[in-house]
Amino acid sequence: MFDLGLNNFNAYFIEMEWNLLTFEQIRLVLVVYISSIGAFFLILYLYFKKIIPTWSIHIYILFFIVCALGWEVWFNYGLIGGDSVDIRRAKVLASYLPMNINWILNSLADSGTICLGGLYLALRIIKNNRVLYSWNWKFFFILLIIFISQNLFVEMFLYHDQLSIDKEISWAPLSPLGPYYNPVLFSINNRNVSLQSQVPWLLMTPIFYKYIIFKLNKTN
Repeated sequence: MFDLGLNNFNAYFIEMEWNLLTFEQIRLVLVVYISSIGAFFLILYLYFKKIIPTWSIHIYILFFIVCALGWEVWFNYGLIGGDSVDIRRAKVLASYLPMNINWILNSLADSGTICLGGLYLALRIIKNNRVLYSWNWKFFFILLIIFISQNLFVEMFLYHDQLSIDKEISWAPLSPLGPYYNPVLFSINNRNVSLQSQVPWLLMTPIFYKYIIFKLNKTN
């Protein structure tokens, strides 16, 4: 009886230890939920308070779909030539960021925090709303720098273990080179930045900007 009780205690202790997060993992979970769910409620609040224009919701929903089908679903499940996210990350994270909602959270963060947040920041920098009605190279490069900068931050400080060079990331429509040509661009503190994870936002920037110009000209 004593042995049975001791074995149960050991199993319970191992399970509790298994579910403990490191500081970096806690930071990752918080950032993912705040940038996705937090941004979702913030955008709804701003919309109903009429602080942001109606077309913002259209952009938010559309680019949630574009990001999801463009790369997040593919990277998440490792659909073509890649490993699923549960293979590429610590097992404990599956309890807090289940694979079947992980791509939804990432896509919400992409469309809300990054796309709409990046658009707002770029407009604050250039201080000229007319750039939303015709192509402006200065505005495009500001937007590109914002998108790539956030992606570098994510790759180096949040998902560095999931995107390390020894883990295969799936081919995706907005990552057409896939894992087949994926050179390391540079490394800092043994954390690599590779080409494949930058390509989606390199392609997304002109798509995003061009569509906004189309949408606003059509709306007006």
